[in-house]
Amino acid sequence: MKKSIYVLALGAFGIITTEFGVVGILPTISRQFGVSIDTAGWLLSTFAITVAVSSPFITSFTSKINRKFLLCLVMSIFVLSNLISAFSTNFTMLMIARVLPAVLHPLFWNISIAIAFKEKGAKGVSTVMLGLSLATVLGIPMTTYAADLFHDWKASFFLSSIISFIAFIGLLFFIPSLPAEKEKYEQNQFTILRNPFLWINLISTIGTLAAMFSSYTYLTAYLEEITKMNGAQISIMLLLFGGMGTLGNWLMGIALSRNIKLTTRLFLLCLISVQILAYFLGSVFIPMVIIVSCWGMIHTGGFLVSNIRTTQNIPHHVLEFVNSLLTSSFNIGISLGAFLGGIVSAYYGVQHVLSVSILLLTATFLLSFFSFPKNTVTDEESEEEKEFGTTVCEHI
Repeated sequence: MKKSIYVLALGAFGIITTEFGVVGILPTISRQFGVSIDTAGWLLSTFAITVAVSSPFITSFTSKINRKFLLCLVMSIFVLSNLISAFSTNFTMLMIARVLPAVLHPLFWNISIAIAFKEKGAKGVSTVMLGLSLATVLGIPMTTYAADLFHDWKASFFLSSIISFIAFIGLLFFIPSLPAEKEKYEQNQFTILRNPFLWINLISTIGTLAAMFSSYTYLTAYLEEITKMNGAQISIMLLLFGGMGTLGNWLMGIALSRNIKLTTRLFLLCLISVQILAYFLGSVFIPMVIIVSCWGMIHTGGFLVSNIRTTQNIPHHVLEFVNSLLTSSFNIGISLGAFLGGIVSAYYGVQHVLSVSILLLTATFLLSFFSFPKNTVTDEESEEEKEFGTTVCEHI
């Protein structure tokens, strides 16, 4: 596979680590700047909201600009924003530093997925998505450990900046010049919005991600307050969560390639079950080690389930547009989950964020039984997209 695909995967690792890396240091930031834990949670929520709003529009606004230039621009902004975050002297400055790269965040995905698919088809796309998966399972433990190792929350942002800078150098040297091409199907792509199957999947995606991040955003605080773990133990738990997530992502890909609907329902039921166990056994150290391991293995598959479920029957010519809607849905869900979890944590205690997640997962599970008319793509396009979704699953 071309080096450029791996560089794009590294870039994906960098930007997702920047987005989610703050999760592991929310309690520290809360104490550092004298804000509540739910207010600190807005560092993730605001980032996600910004991405959700900008995603459907940012690619169209930059359609005439060289794609390599845009990729390098996005990555350089991420380097700069992490440095500004590290040197922030107040919470407002830190919040602004987080918003700046979020505007361009979806632009990286739209371009990189398009390049990967053009170069290596589904295998290329799966490789770029692997960068996302690894960031969610390894990026947070790495940045959390850096903050704990140097006893300074700034180390987390410095590490994210270094990762983004390495990706920037890779993009600069290994991505060829990519002049903008004239957009095709500009008018036809909006017809997909008439498809009710697409909308139910986007709503389900929002529900799934909101459930996942209403609890995951406050996992560090949960382990600190309820399980009484120290910083080093929490770092190990997050690493364990991530390591098991890598295994879970692989197993989820295999399961999705066989039966998407059944796998989706089993995923929701398993995540509900593990969080019920965490709710009742959260104060017991050894059981929580086992529970967090299982939680991590299940949690990471949420992105893959939502992606494959939504794009499985989407025609190629509207795939980029649907991906922008999916990116928005991901981040609406993340921001909604972080917001709801923060409210519940502030008023009822961090243990009860699991209740929010369980309720949202239950609602999403019930939604999976609703039936809607099939989409209007041709049999040929449908078969092509099913093959695309299956191939992606097999490679992740």
